[in-house]
Amino acid sequence: MLGALRDSNRSSFSIVHYSVQPNHIHLLVEAESASLLSSGVRSLSVRLARRLNKLLSRRGRVWADRWHGRPLTSPRQVRNALVYVLQNHKKHSTMPFGSALDPLSSAEWFNGFIEEPPVGFRSVGPPSVCEPKTWLLQKGWLRHGRLTLAESPRAL
Repeated sequence: MLGALRDSNRSSFSIVHYSVQPNHIHLLVEAESASLLSSGVRSLSVRLARRLNKLLSRRGRVWADRWHGRPLTSPRQVRNALVYVLQNHKKHSTMPFGSALDPLSSAEWFNGFIEEPPVGFRSVGPPSVCEPKTWLLQKGWLRHGRLTLAESPRAL
């Protein structure tokens, strides 16, 4: 499934971070315009649906026709969104995690934590994310401090 994320990256639409939950996905993406964002999300939805249907030997609709997008315009919003996406397993998990990081996220490829990731931590699969292009996602968010492994997400 993570291959669908990787295969959806284009020069005009790129997935910078993700978190896969049991019944939904959180993404931080960059797109050159609103129409390219919509097109990129639609393409990703089709890729994921096709792969899920094949994996489950079924046909038909996988997703509801909705997604929630919010433009992030300030360093604080971006930092909060990074915590929300990368630490979302803490919000949804009913079992205690042995790791402070979620293996079904892009946490392995995020270099903005204060602490080193736990020894042996790996995200599932090969990298499926792109380096950020915008100042806000590259370094703007750092104005409000690096993330800690102990942080939990709040509502956005």
